[in-house]
Amino acid sequence: MNPPSGITRPSGRPRWLTTLFLADMWERFSFFGMQAIMILFAVAPAEEGGLNLPHSTAVALYGAYVGLIFVLSMPGGWLGDRFLGEHRATLYGGIVIALGHYLMMVPARPTAYLGLVTIAVGTGLLKPNMLALLGRFYGPGESNRREAALVVFYIGIQISALLAPLVTGFLGERMNWHLGFGAAGLGMTFGVIQYAVGSRRFGTIGRAPAHPASRAELRTVVSRIAVAAAVVGALLTGAVLTGHFAITHGIALVGLVTLTAPFVYFAVLRRRARLSQDESRRLSAFRWVLLSVALFWMFVIQAGSTLSLFAQRHTAREVGGFLVPASWFQAAIPLFILLAAPVVAWLLMRRGGRVSVVDKIAFGHLLAAAGFGVISVAAVLAAGGEMVSPLWLLFVLLTLACGEVILGPTVMSATVDLAPSAFAGRTMALYWMFAGVGGGLGSMLGRLVSAGDPQPVYFLALALLALLTATGFVVARRRLAAAMSSGSPDAALTKSSAAMTGSGPASSRS
Repeated sequence: MNPPSGITRPSGRPRWLTTLFLADMWERFSFFGMQAIMILFAVAPAEEGGLNLPHSTAVALYGAYVGLIFVLSMPGGWLGDRFLGEHRATLYGGIVIALGHYLMMVPARPTAYLGLVTIAVGTGLLKPNMLALLGRFYGPGESNRREAALVVFYIGIQISALLAPLVTGFLGERMNWHLGFGAAGLGMTFGVIQYAVGSRRFGTIGRAPAHPASRAELRTVVSRIAVAAAVVGALLTGAVLTGHFAITHGIALVGLVTLTAPFVYFAVLRRRARLSQDESRRLSAFRWVLLSVALFWMFVIQAGSTLSLFAQRHTAREVGGFLVPASWFQAAIPLFILLAAPVVAWLLMRRGGRVSVVDKIAFGHLLAAAGFGVISVAAVLAAGGEMVSPLWLLFVLLTLACGEVILGPTVMSATVDLAPSAFAGRTMALYWMFAGVGGGLGSMLGRLVSAGDPQPVYFLALALLALLTATGFVVARRRLAAAMSSGSPDAALTKSSAAMTGSGPASSRS
C-alpha cells in the first residue's frame, strides 16, 4: 500500500526491516517459550511451584488462552487503525507482553492468571499492527518485495519457535517455572528496546492512525467497554464475595466469547455489506473455509496441551542418562516446518493450479487424522503402563507440521481472494478470530481429559473428526470450487502457496 499523503518513507530499508524482524522474532520467542511450559506449570503440584490444576482444567485454560489471543487481534487491529497508529500499537503491545511475563514470575496464583490475560492483550495489540506496519513500507507495485520480506519473517518465527522451548523448557522444568517465564519476558524486553531504538528509522510511517476515529466513535467504544467491564466485574466480585468463584468460571467465559464473537462479527459484516450475487456465493464458501481453519487449529493446539502432557507422562524421554524435558517436544513442529516448507512449496509450484484450495484443506485435515490415529494406538500401549517410544509422538507432530505448511498459507491466501471488497482490511482479522474458535473448541474438549490418563479414546475421536472433515471437503469439492471461483475465474483456485508466510498457531505461529 502507498503511504498516505504527507507520509515520508524512511531511508535505509534493510535497517528498518531488521528492526521489525528482530522485534517479531523476540515476540515469538517469548510467546513460544511461555507456551512450551504453560500446561506443565498448570498441572505441576503447588510444592513444585505449579498451579496444581486438574489436567482437564489445565487443558481448558490453555485452549482459552490461545483462543483469547486470536480474538483480541480484532480490537487490537482497530486500536492501531483508528486510534494509536501501527507504530505505537506495536510498541505498547510489546511492553504489555513483557509485563505479563514478569507478572508470571511472581509465585502467586492470582498473578499467574493476570499475567496470562496481560500477555493475551499485548499479543492481540502487537501482532496485527506489526504486520500492517510492515505492509506500509511497500507500494502496490512491490508485492514481490513484500512477499520476500514476509518469507524472512516466517523463517525468523520458526527459528524462535525452535529455540524458545529449549531455553524456557530447561529453565522451567529443571530449575524453576518462574525462571522460564522470566526468560520469555527478557526476550520480549530485548525486542521492545531494539524496536524503540530502531523505529527512529521509520520516518513518519505508522505514526498516525490510518483512519482516525471521531470523538463520537471513541466515546461510543469507551462506553461499551465500560459497560461490559462493569458487568463482568460485578459477576466476578459477586462470585468472589459469595465464595463461589473458580477459575473454571473465567475459562468458561473466555471460551464462550471466543466461540461466539467470530460468528457474530461475520454476521454483522454480511448484513451491513451490499453484496452482489457472486460475492454472496463466495462468502458462503468463505464461511466453510473459515470453519476448516477453526477445526484445524483445534487439532494443532493439542501439541501444546494434551500431547505435551502425553510427552511428560507416557513417553520414554531418557537419552544416555539425560532426561529430555517434555517441553522440548514443542520444538519439533517448527523444526519439521522448516524442513517441510521448501519441499511442499516445490511440489505446489509443480502442480500449479491443479491443486485447489479445497484439495489442500482436505489433505491438511487428512494428515491430522493420520497423526491422531497413530497416537491413539500409542495411547493404548501406554494404558498398559509402559512408556512408549518418542517416535509415536514425533510422528503426530510431523503430520501437524506438514498439515500446517499446506493448509495455513493456502487458507490465508484464499481469505484475501474470497472475501468481498466490502470486507477489505478486515478479512485477516476474521481469519484469526476463527482460529480463535479452534482455541475455544480445544478449551471445551479439554474438559474430557482426565488426570494422567493416556486418552486413547480422546485421540481417536480427534482422528475421526479430522477424517470426517477431510471427507466432507472431498465430497463437496466441486460445489465449493464453483462457489469460490464465482465471478472470479482465477480466484483462490490458482493461488500459489509457495510463499510460506502465514501459517500460524496458531498457529499463532505467524
